[in-house]
Amino acid sequence: MDLVNSVLNWVVPPTSMVMMACAWPALCFISACEWLYSTFNEENMEDKVVIITGASSGIGEQIAYEYAKRGANLVLVARRENRLRGISENARLIGAKHVMIIAADVVKEDDCRRFLNETINFHGHVDHLVNTVSLGHTFYFEEVTDTSVFPHLLDINFWGNVYPTFVALPYLYRSNGRVIVNASVENWLPLPRMSLYAAAKAALINFYETLRFEVKDEVGITIATHGWIGSEISGGKFMLEEGAEMQWKEEREVHVIGGPVEKFAKLIVSGACKGDPYVKFPSWYDIFLLYRVFAPKILNWTFRLLLSPNGTRRSTSLVGTGRPVVAERALLEGTSPRKTLITGVPLTFSPLSPPHQLKYE
Repeated sequence: MDLVNSVLNWVVPPTSMVMMACAWPALCFISACEWLYSTFNEENMEDKVVIITGASSGIGEQIAYEYAKRGANLVLVARRENRLRGISENARLIGAKHVMIIAADVVKEDDCRRFLNETINFHGHVDHLVNTVSLGHTFYFEEVTDTSVFPHLLDINFWGNVYPTFVALPYLYRSNGRVIVNASVENWLPLPRMSLYAAAKAALINFYETLRFEVKDEVGITIATHGWIGSEISGGKFMLEEGAEMQWKEEREVHVIGGPVEKFAKLIVSGACKGDPYVKFPSWYDIFLLYRVFAPKILNWTFRLLLSPNGTRRSTSLVGTGRPVVAERALLEGTSPRKTLITGVPLTFSPLSPPHQLKYE
């Protein structure tokens, strides 16, 4: 067996590369045909029922507006019901046929069953389930002194997507519906200070890729991934979620490379309606995958040069490190984080709640 593996190690990679090169023109043609077909056969969302978790701000809020423009019936789910009220009114003005708001915690299976049952009792079916809840961190793993934050990060980033999918799946089978999940490029290309976040996203992507095979064509799955924030990551500029006391890594209101969060939300909804299995923003990040496979050392050296200038460490998030963070309540209670970042006013935060009180969408 060792001899067989040794031979395959030498034969399979170059053979596969040659086959891929020969098949590339045909694959491009097929992809172009699929794109044309999906473009002219977008799913009509008018009167369709869409459940959006984590809808009280950020990408979840913007996705709600995009579905509202298409005349969908929305079910907005988040922990902060007061925020959902304002968003529901905006969605109605934009064009949503009907908007339900439900306060629920997506890391609790019972809560997920409750908002799903309320949706079915009112509408009778579900067409799209959009999972947007996500919570990131920006500390070095070795700096952590309070490990009780670990399960909270994994609960939100993994189980907060799995539980809604689990309870909604039987109804999505009936409607030949679709699950949309908001992920990140860190699931396969992790960065320093994001170890737990990257691990949770990798688990999440593998879960949905496996589920895709299990449900076949009866339920569609769209995995949306976006790139990094660029200078905001290296410079330590992160948005604090309004009403929360923990830094969000993904649903920020600063501009991502290539455009704002509104553009990413528009791409997600458009891709879901076209039946796309993946939505990537921006798509040129895929080139890093080649470097990771064929030249991982070059990729590692590049990241070290870009993200750790002069070999110094910067811990922009103190969650789990046992160190307090200082801040203005005004920011937590309504000041736009975008305005704060743009004007250059330094961000300060109130002391963190114990891990069991960490707030998120």
